[in-house]
Amino acid sequence: MADSYPDERPSRRVLRDETLLVLALSLGASGVSALISFIGSVTKPGGLKDQAATLNASAAPGRPWLDLAWQLFGIATTLVPVLLVAHFLMREGRSLGTLGCDRTRPWSDLGRGALVAAVIGSTGIAFYLAARGLGFNLTVVPESLPEVWWKYPVLILSAFQNGLLEQVVVVGFLLRRLDQLGWSPGASMAASALLRGSYHLYQGIGGFLGNVAMGVVFVYLYRRWGRLGPLIVAHTLLDIGAFVGYALLAGKVDWLPTP
Repeated sequence: MADSYPDERPSRRVLRDETLLVLALSLGASGVSALISFIGSVTKPGGLKDQAATLNASAAPGRPWLDLAWQLFGIATTLVPVLLVAHFLMREGRSLGTLGCDRTRPWSDLGRGALVAAVIGSTGIAFYLAARGLGFNLTVVPESLPEVWWKYPVLILSAFQNGLLEQVVVVGFLLRRLDQLGWSPGASMAASALLRGSYHLYQGIGGFLGNVAMGVVFVYLYRRWGRLGPLIVAHTLLDIGAFVGYALLAGKVDWLPTP
């Protein structure tokens, strides 16, 4: 007889342990790493804005094919926690579609996501420039890849990876598990938003506060729409704008800070 998943609801301990495992393998660990990085930055001589945080850097300078292999490997392995979430949901007889991560409403998701990206993107740029000017933020370098044919495709894939991973783990899965554990909606929103801020702390206080605020907005919209699709679209578009925009504009416009 083939094995089957149990019909009974997982125990609170199982739900808690699954949540901690997913976070330890993904953005929870990133939050700890970002905190250590932030401590290193604030204890280093000089102001935060005189230091740089580079996001998409070359993994093998001067060796473009090896660099490409490392870039694709990094993107693929970073998405493994999404598969782990899908596995845990399947054990419950559910799927990522339960979280609204599917292709059932592509045009609605695209339209809503583009609108959210436009509003948050314009606000986020202004907030970043202000925070850096006040000395609360490092200079963020969204990309420093070599000028090779795969540069922009990799930046777009990296943006999609960020959007998918963060929304599935920090919004859909985390809120579902905290709801099952009996957390109040307000406490769940705070936990999700603070987690999102924590793994951006390497950028400085501005990066932390800005992403906490974005986390509150994303949780509110998820509760309202019941779908991750628009949030994945919004996050992907925001990161494409940051990565590709920086690649095209860095050193060509006065308002964009560079190291």
